[in-house]
Amino acid sequence: MKKHIIKIIIIFIVFAITSCSEDTIDLEGLGAVKGRVVAVGTNEPLENVKISTNPSSSTVFTDANGEYLIENVPSGDYSLAAQRDGLLAQFEAISIIADRELEIVFEMDIETAGNRPPDAAILDSPTDNSVDQPLEVVLVWTGSDPDDDTLTYTITLRNDENSEVEVFENITDTTYTLTDLSYKVKYFWQVSSNDEINDPVNSSSFAFETMNPPNNRIIYARTIGDNGVIYSADEQGSTEIQLTSETKNSFRPRRHVGTGKIAFLQSVGSQTHLFTMNEDGSQMMQVTSQVSVAGFNLGEIDFSWTENGAKLLFPNQDKLYSINVDGSGLVLVYQTVNGDLISEVDTNDDNNVIVLKTNNLDGYEVEIFTINTSGAVLETILTGVSGAAGSINLSVDGTKLLYNRDVSGFESSDYRQLDSHMFIYDFSDNSSLDISIEKPAGTNDLDGRFSPNEASVIFVNTSNDGISQKNIQTMSIVEIANRADLITNASMADWE
Repeated sequence: MKKHIIKIIIIFIVFAITSCSEDTIDLEGLGAVKGRVVAVGTNEPLENVKISTNPSSSTVFTDANGEYLIENVPSGDYSLAAQRDGLLAQFEAISIIADRELEIVFEMDIETAGNRPPDAAILDSPTDNSVDQPLEVVLVWTGSDPDDDTLTYTITLRNDENSEVEVFENITDTTYTLTDLSYKVKYFWQVSSNDEINDPVNSSSFAFETMNPPNNRIIYARTIGDNGVIYSADEQGSTEIQLTSETKNSFRPRRHVGTGKIAFLQSVGSQTHLFTMNEDGSQMMQVTSQVSVAGFNLGEIDFSWTENGAKLLFPNQDKLYSINVDGSGLVLVYQTVNGDLISEVDTNDDNNVIVLKTNNLDGYEVEIFTINTSGAVLETILTGVSGAAGSINLSVDGTKLLYNRDVSGFESSDYRQLDSHMFIYDFSDNSSLDISIEKPAGTNDLDGRFSPNEASVIFVNTSNDGISQKNIQTMSIVEIANRADLITNASMADWE
């Protein structure tokens, strides 16, 4: 009986277990996971995102709709990963159940989404509102980034002279040297830090002011490459400053002390025009436009300040014009009666005398004479001589005239001069004094100008071969002696 009862109990248990198994989840078998990958914020589908599991099963990539499907994944717990270059990887813990399809949506952001912007650069040198800075200034700053990203910098430079904004980009160091700054100008500088991930971050803005210009009273031209370049220097011929660019042909500078301006000639296309600038080369402005400066030889052309720096007198072929320094008020002052070309002009505001030098198309048959402001001829200084002559310059009181003349009388198609001397003409007795008596043989004295105190002259001495180097010299005219080199490899000097 006891055995019979035990057998019944076993049968009942087996039956109960069999009945319960019909409602139990089968933990062994295969399932699937599907879903979609989109961009965070915009929900745009992301293609070619790699979807994989860990532990490893299948690996798939999203289609053009950002959708994916991994099938036949054994039941169990996994880490589902979504990965693509340039995007932050995403991970999701999942449980795969047999015969079930799990759906997981990923929202992916760019790889640098968590990157922090650079710190604002700290400007170190020159200190804010510093003064008397040189024309070459080294900017120094400190840059940093909280994520240690590699930084590049951009410098923005402004000034209080004009609206020009200079930008210096892709700087990898924390120092930068500014060059070609102008005298007595206040500059404002700012540094922008860029990590190529976030928006650039600007520093505060600092200011500095450059030094006053030196008292350079001598100006002249020097040939650099194919162009003339204008310089200034002190009365010892040192402290040389370049005033015009080597990319432009600029020559024949004339300084006006009262206005603090320098007028000069510059090539503009096929023409030559008058320009003005400050004594440090800043604020350059073209004066002539409608009528150019023209003559038989641009190297011999000269012009003059007049009316205390308000106007300029200049030649154009056989005509003499006056123009205001702002480019207005163009007036024809004089025209030669015989068609000769006007090559040079000088004037004196105290006695309203204008001196002209004219010549034929070859530069010869020279005449030097004076006219008044109405164009009437007053006095003839030089006429009827052979050879080249010119470089006229009136004394301060207008009683004397400095000029040069080739005493050899030589004339040639290339306008070569063999023995050019400087002379001082005295209007009181119509006499001419040769002051080139100590000139070395085989050389020419050219482009003579009185010194400010008129005790000496500044001029160019060069070999008469026409191709040798030109040197600016000075010489006492009290004793007509002591000629000495002042500036080498230069010409067209002016000393005011």
